[in-house]
Amino acid sequence: MQLQTLINFLEKIFPLELAEDWDNVGLTLGDRRQKVKKVLTCLTVAAAVADEAIELDADCIVSHHPFPFRAEKKWTSDDTAGELLLKLARAGIAVYSPHTAHDSAFFGVNRQLAEGLELVDVKPLYPGKLVATREMLDGLDPIDAQEIAREFDAPRPEGKDKKPGKKFGALAPDEEAAGPTLGTGRIGRFAKPKKFSELVAQVKNMLQIERLLAVGDDDKLIRSVAIGCGAADDFIDQAVKEGADAMLLGEARFHACLEARAKNLGLVLAGHYATERFSACILADRIARKFPELTAVASAKESDPLRVV
Repeated sequence: MQLQTLINFLEKIFPLELAEDWDNVGLTLGDRRQKVKKVLTCLTVAAAVADEAIELDADCIVSHHPFPFRAEKKWTSDDTAGELLLKLARAGIAVYSPHTAHDSAFFGVNRQLAEGLELVDVKPLYPGKLVATREMLDGLDPIDAQEIAREFDAPRPEGKDKKPGKKFGALAPDEEAAGPTLGTGRIGRFAKPKKFSELVAQVKNMLQIERLLAVGDDDKLIRSVAIGCGAADDFIDQAVKEGADAMLLGEARFHACLEARAKNLGLVLAGHYATERFSACILADRIARKFPELTAVASAKESDPLRVV
């Protein structure tokens, strides 16, 4: 099939309207008309991933982080990014990156983390204007999709009889309920409060990591948890404003940690890689389920550049 068919699917489940203004999302390398048979998903396009894609004879890499991350005036083999771009271009491998659109999607990275923590009443930390549609569940396991689709069964708020326009995710004509509003980050609550130390243990188990960094008192009672995958310590003030007792992040700057402690917000810093990499596996499954004619796999060669010594 053509690459554009895959792109249409990705932009349906991860609408680019959700991406941050500064982000370099979408097709960043390749020809929309090229044929695609094999897809490799990953967190970041690094040397090992590029070599793996070539070895697998992949036609496209769907990388969470944009590649290239920033606009450049020159692309030469004089630097790492240029060398990788030229290598992929010579091999005819396209690169598509959803990044912050994936983070904020209806069933994107932050929502997946909330599901893993078994939070209830999950909503965006920063609500936007885009309204979810059932089409955004495309490619999910049918049982998971059925469970999540219950969020569409809530009655339409009073005075909201008109269906939202296409720009904001129009619902099908026969749908009676408004879809959930999307936005940046997530916040939800535990059905039963738990200690901060229990939250830390839960995150370790969920992400299959042995260690993480934490800010806060182990005995503090946690009811509400905010989520920002990767580097999202600029969400801290909003988390406090929304009444969160703790926040799960990938990483945070030192002064942001001090600010969180001063505001009595517990922080669980599980690592940028750990809070996002798992989503590449989920995405490979979604692509394979949607397009049985494709071979879609998550990178087996990718690894966290950081290690504990």
